[in-house]
Amino acid sequence: MPVQDLLQFIKQSPTAFQANQALADLLDKNQFIRLNECEPWNIVPGGKYYVTRNMSNVIAFSVPESGFGPFMITASHSDSPTFKIKENADLEVNKKYIRLDVERYGGMIMSSWFDRPLSVAGRVLVRTEKGLETRLCDVGRDLVMIPNVAIHMNRQVNDGYKYNPACDTMPLFGDFDAKGQFIDVVSQAIGADKSDILGTDLYLYNRMPGTVWGAGQEFLSAGRLDDLECAYTSMRALVESKAGNHISMCCVFDNEEVGSTTKQGANSTFLTDVTRRIAAALGADQQALMCALTSSVMLSADNAHATHPNHPEFSDPVNQVYMNEGIVIKFNASQRYTTDGVSEAMFHWILERAGVPCQHYANRSDIAGGGTLGNISGSHLSINTLDIGLAQLAMHSAYETAGVKDVKYMIDGIRAFYETDIRCLSDGTYALN
Repeated sequence: MPVQDLLQFIKQSPTAFQANQALADLLDKNQFIRLNECEPWNIVPGGKYYVTRNMSNVIAFSVPESGFGPFMITASHSDSPTFKIKENADLEVNKKYIRLDVERYGGMIMSSWFDRPLSVAGRVLVRTEKGLETRLCDVGRDLVMIPNVAIHMNRQVNDGYKYNPACDTMPLFGDFDAKGQFIDVVSQAIGADKSDILGTDLYLYNRMPGTVWGAGQEFLSAGRLDDLECAYTSMRALVESKAGNHISMCCVFDNEEVGSTTKQGANSTFLTDVTRRIAAALGADQQALMCALTSSVMLSADNAHATHPNHPEFSDPVNQVYMNEGIVIKFNASQRYTTDGVSEAMFHWILERAGVPCQHYANRSDIAGGGTLGNISGSHLSINTLDIGLAQLAMHSAYETAGVKDVKYMIDGIRAFYETDIRCLSDGTYALN
């Protein structure tokens, strides 16, 4: 079942590092060959490959038997809003408690993180005889909690209370005997001596398991649906798709929630580096690459805001979307979403032929929406792009909700995208097969 597979993937992916590993495992299982950026690439027609960067970003692609051609690309992201643990983590309280010093990563709904079991995951850099080794870390048990202040002491908590991330959101780790023990917990989780730990990227994550619920089992809820739902369905569609006469590519970037301006973000050179290396490995010169890009298309896949059952007034009066009613195509006149008439028409054609339903989303005209990967990636790789997603509630909460039917709709829709050949005949004229 696609939904249960998605929930299992989310369970395996408490941070972008574990999500990257879970996607790599899926690709390995489907006979994709792993490439390394630090080595020359041997790519052949009909081959399937993937490459990672920073252990939190992956680009997978399949090459047609005909060799080099246009790119059919999807882009999503592996990170989600959370709290990052600072280097010197211990915070003492009256010689009675030990808290962990954390800071916000991305724009989360802070209240959703309170009074629920949390754990710690990420990566740890360890000294070895050969140098440095990266090890994934997941403590994997209920470890910390961020306790609310009782309403008797905070009468404003239901009246628009403003949380202070410098004090309100520090998680409780233990009593005073826990002082200095956090590094011990981490070292035990990775099987290394704590004296060999030289660097960490560790984050809190919600331990509540994903669930399917509703009168007709029509909804699913889990942490990190934004954007692991799109990352998983896009990669699943790639491995299930039949080869066309183009290069099918699935990109899962890191750091979207904090602006993408990292070596592994959508605003890096990673995507352009990969496209150029593919062209070079297949013997295509710069002019052939430029011609191929005119027929290339990108789907920027990042979830969309479903109309809220308690606050439908927050949605556009006409362009409203709902869970379980299909893939969402997103529009914005200022191009925060990249969809235009050309890319919209292409995707409508693909979805109609595949029998996959779609919806149209636009922000209410006086409410600004969030940015996505599409316009960031487009600044490096200028191709036809549109923004899509699946309708969900409580975006950026520690526990989000989406529609069960939409998981299959996205897999089917993106698979149809990968199986469509598009050729630019002249500016504004395209052939789709």
